[in-house]
Amino acid sequence: MAKPGRKSADSTNPPASAAATAAEAKRAVGIAGLLLPWYDRQHRRLPWRAPPGHKAMHPYRVWLSEIMLQQTTVAAVIPYFQRFTALWPDVEALARAPQETVLAEWAGLGYYARARNLHACAQAVLRDHGGRFPETEAGLLGLPGIGAYTAAAIAAIAFGKPAAVLDGNVERVLSRVFDVQTPLPGSKPQLRALCQAATPQRRPGDYAQAMMDLGATLCAPNRPDCLLCPLSELCLARAHGHAAELPRKAPKPERPHRHTVAFLLRRPDGALYFRRRPEKGLLGGMLEVPSTDWRDTAWKPAEAMRQAPMDAEWQMLHGEAEHVFTHFSLGIRAMLADIDARQAARLNGEWLQPGEAKVPTAIKKMLKLLR
Repeated sequence: MAKPGRKSADSTNPPASAAATAAEAKRAVGIAGLLLPWYDRQHRRLPWRAPPGHKAMHPYRVWLSEIMLQQTTVAAVIPYFQRFTALWPDVEALARAPQETVLAEWAGLGYYARARNLHACAQAVLRDHGGRFPETEAGLLGLPGIGAYTAAAIAAIAFGKPAAVLDGNVERVLSRVFDVQTPLPGSKPQLRALCQAATPQRRPGDYAQAMMDLGATLCAPNRPDCLLCPLSELCLARAHGHAAELPRKAPKPERPHRHTVAFLLRRPDGALYFRRRPEKGLLGGMLEVPSTDWRDTAWKPAEAMRQAPMDAEWQMLHGEAEHVFTHFSLGIRAMLADIDARQAARLNGEWLQPGEAKVPTAIKKMLKLLR
């Protein structure tokens, strides 16, 4: 979803180890010396960051931002980060919050397993570590929702450890500097080795954030701004004239398309009926409106009504919405039924005005069909 953005490296197992060649190691050593002065001048000012060269930001804020930034743009994350830290200023406050409240505040940010793991991780830090995050990658990897990338990022940025921080932006920069022709994800072992070779002992947190900033701004996908790049003299892909073509990527399989019909039940006061999804699975624990199964073929109104939450005068609304998940897209139609207060009282769930409900984006698209 982030374009350009943070692609999570925590959803896959860490790649097998590899070693940089002598020539690659020599080139890698020169990266930090060129990049850090550029970062001191051009760094992005973000609410979870300490200024360059200063003491690192509190581990809680680093961790929270890194979890939110996975698969999500910086612009989208900032208001969520500010709201979370206002509600829960430290890991203890977040751990003691009800999970339903945390999920509600996360609504709209996507990838909801992150929110459940976020809450579980906060509880584990409080329960097992006295409210303090472990300072090592190994210790961090033992916490819920923290994989290889996030552990390295927290270790480097919060604790000043020389950990190799490799996200999608860093992969792009390194692929171009070293002219890596192997398509992703096959090039990950080589890129990790190059990342380890380039990571300095001094200011590793600033270095990691500088690489991210470079990939998100100048060394962006499709149109890198090589004239302004601090690494242009080291970049082999620029020298060979094909920086914009890297990193190469293996072809992705076609994304399946599924179909559903949402059931919008409306009381006389305009409130709509919501229920909570099961804890496990897609959008787990979030509020939803009832819907049919999500299947490969479109639903006819008569067969959709067999899965309606109650007998009522259902009418199919005009229009169709689409929502794209990671592995499939979902075509959404909606049916509406107006019921009286007596009928509404028979349903277990929550009745909310459409604008009050904190729901995932897919559910918001179902509600928009009402308009």
